[in-house]
Amino acid sequence: MSARKVNSGLTFKATMTQVSVPASSANIGPGFDSFGLALEIRDRYAAQVLDEPSFDVDVSGEGASEVKKDSKNLVIKSMLRGFEHMGAKPRGIALRALNVIPHGRGLGSSASAIVGGLVLARSLVLTGEQYMSDEDLITLATELEGHPDNVAAAFYGGATIAWIEKSIDTQGSAKSIGRAVSLKVDERIKALLLIPENQLATAKARKLLPENISHQDAVLNSSRSALLVHALAERPDLLFTATEDLLHQSYRASAMPKTLALVEKLRGAGLAAVVSGAGPSVMVLYANNDEEIDQVPSLATGFNAMKLEIAKTGAQ
Repeated sequence: MSARKVNSGLTFKATMTQVSVPASSANIGPGFDSFGLALEIRDRYAAQVLDEPSFDVDVSGEGASEVKKDSKNLVIKSMLRGFEHMGAKPRGIALRALNVIPHGRGLGSSASAIVGGLVLARSLVLTGEQYMSDEDLITLATELEGHPDNVAAAFYGGATIAWIEKSIDTQGSAKSIGRAVSLKVDERIKALLLIPENQLATAKARKLLPENISHQDAVLNSSRSALLVHALAERPDLLFTATEDLLHQSYRASAMPKTLALVEKLRGAGLAAVVSGAGPSVMVLYANNDEEIDQVPSLATGFNAMKLEIAKTGAQ
């Protein structure tokens, strides 16, 4: 099959394209819905446009028996949204996915699928970057995910700060736009993930959050979020203080009591432990203290331990 030009002016590439996307941990304690950290464990996707109107989807690895194998597959849905943004959709798509990121554990598996799908769509269009900029991609990913923190880290890698801006379109309607910037991460910082067997839906975890918090709690979280930028960049010794949170974690205790109990136990031992995203996984950030970290799994009954590097690159 040769490259095919469509009426919109887009030219679809005939060859298969591939992308790998890292896991991500959002919030990092005080940075609710804003901070993200990419972790060096990757889902891998390969896709090709088809001349016939069909979706040929094959998934292996994590959650393979649970995810959709048709047009409702999240990678496919994201690809179609990307093609729509660029101006034309192919008649069909072949997708192969190898999933490694645990599902429903607060490690950004859906963000990986969304970012992977958008990157694949852009890569399958000749000069796709002209039709979908990086900023466009983050906006579309935020639209699909509902919040920008995980998708930003999955796309850019490293640490990121993401936010929502209100934009007025040509018809005068307000629209929410996802934005993100990359942060420097000290090369000494690593992550220990403690992953339980049970899953937790992000939507369920969000319903437990209060509408209002005290001014004192808001001030603490604001100061810790600011400090977290500096701690991640060059002062790992400040990570314990910088990851203190009073905004969201404790309110979710009823949905994941073992997770919050573990976080409290580890923080009681002076470790920078946080709930990873909406949970129920726990992430411990550390630098140059492997001997102490090696003792942590024995304190985390019912959790599988995984040491991970911070992913320096995002989708690639």
